[in-house]
Amino acid sequence: MSARDAVRLADQATFGPTEALVATIKAKGASAWIAEQLALKTSRYTSGKGSGEYHQYVDRPDFCTPAMEPNCFRDYISTDPLMWDFYRNAVGQPDQLRQRVTFAFQQLFPLNNAEVLGTYGFRNYYNAMLDGAFGNYRDLLKKITLSPLMGDFLNNANNDKGAPNENFARELLQLFSIGTCELNLDGSLKGGKCQPTYNNETVRAYAYALTGWTYPPGGKHPNGCWPTGANCRYYNGDMVPIDKYHDTQARTLLSGVGLAAGHKAPAALESVLDSVMAHPNIGPFIGRQLIQHLVSSNPSPAYVTRVATAFNNGRFASFGSGARGDLAATVAAVLLDAEARGDSVPAQGGKLREPVLMFTGVLRGLNGTTDGEPFNWYWGGNLQQRVFNPPSIFSDYPPDYPVAGTGGLVGSAFGIHNANTALARMNYLLYLIDWGGSDVDASIPGATGTKVNLASFTDSAADAGALVDRISMVALGRLLPSTPRASVVKAVERWTQATDGNNWKTSRVKRAAYLVYASPDYQIQR
Repeated sequence: MSARDAVRLADQATFGPTEALVATIKAKGASAWIAEQLALKTSRYTSGKGSGEYHQYVDRPDFCTPAMEPNCFRDYISTDPLMWDFYRNAVGQPDQLRQRVTFAFQQLFPLNNAEVLGTYGFRNYYNAMLDGAFGNYRDLLKKITLSPLMGDFLNNANNDKGAPNENFARELLQLFSIGTCELNLDGSLKGGKCQPTYNNETVRAYAYALTGWTYPPGGKHPNGCWPTGANCRYYNGDMVPIDKYHDTQARTLLSGVGLAAGHKAPAALESVLDSVMAHPNIGPFIGRQLIQHLVSSNPSPAYVTRVATAFNNGRFASFGSGARGDLAATVAAVLLDAEARGDSVPAQGGKLREPVLMFTGVLRGLNGTTDGEPFNWYWGGNLQQRVFNPPSIFSDYPPDYPVAGTGGLVGSAFGIHNANTALARMNYLLYLIDWGGSDVDASIPGATGTKVNLASFTDSAADAGALVDRISMVALGRLLPSTPRASVVKAVERWTQATDGNNWKTSRVKRAAYLVYASPDYQIQR
């Protein structure tokens, strides 16, 4: 592999290239490196306190008052501890492909801490996603459906047959499986216009089919559990069926699947999963979004076809089990496609580097470390992408967000890109490179602070051109175009021993790093 292609793969399949990673990918080749990544041990989410006590506390006043811990809400109830683990894993752990693919699924199945509470529950939810990232999509979808956290978030826990809530049923169809319009295998609209995949009667049928699930046993409430016979809110384990609240009437689902009268909730769930997995939309609908998250916002119809085919067949080259929905095969198809590999990029290829990937990419490229602390309220808030806290079930931005002035191209991350967030990107670089990042917060277990380490680059600082080229090769896998390169080199050459004393080499590295990572060549991943 060329350095350019190795950096492209690192951008697509990890949280950012490093000099060592690029050398490894070049030596192994794309296919072998992906196979190795698929087999690595999972780095899980482990931070945060408690394993369910928050939903077992029945005394008054509220849970955090008697705990007498200054960070009780943060450590027992919020998603902050998971956010620490997310960034620590993204920047420092070896199972980069699993972490990156799971990040894509986190955006496909989003929850937020504004509407559901309990650190342990979020930990269970996202660890299940990590475990299922290379399994089968049907299994992952079943796990999401039975998650008590998702059941709480979308009102499917304790959903009563007498008046079923439609929230989860609607999002299962609209966002999690088949989408709203009939698709060809290449992702285009059948007949050239939107023909609805379902109507409100269909949603009602799915809502009825999914009634009769309650929280796993173990939760408590000072006023007892409600409704009668159901379990109290609790997030350890999968939801369990409760016959008295499940609708048993015959129902018609999609893909020719139906429910016979007298069925039970577990059988209904299997039929629901069968119906969406058999639908012709699911391959192109899920495949296209994985391409958009990992490689390109505007994949060609042929690219979508190849990935959807891998999803449907459960196999791509030597990857996959042969079962429909195999995610190892699908991910391999996304990353090994001709539009993803090689030095040349299709004219409409690439995507805006979303804030999370810029945060991690700069840290990894400049030998940084982080405990994750600054990426929640401060930088995550400033750039409008807080991991584990998207504003709604539609995540941080829609996959089909239109980019103005491009003649119909979409760019998902442009949905949160504006003048303020563009300036915040530059300020983030200043924070890391010029302001020294963040020091240790002693209240965070295992805190390291957030800093880059520029020392290794000072070896190249005597030659401004060589320094700029070295950082460009890490960040881009290629040199900057000649005109901007000349400007960056000239800016770096301003710092000399005569003007900056013994710090001149470090100053040069700072200027070169800032200007390369601030460039449009880096901000747009291609």
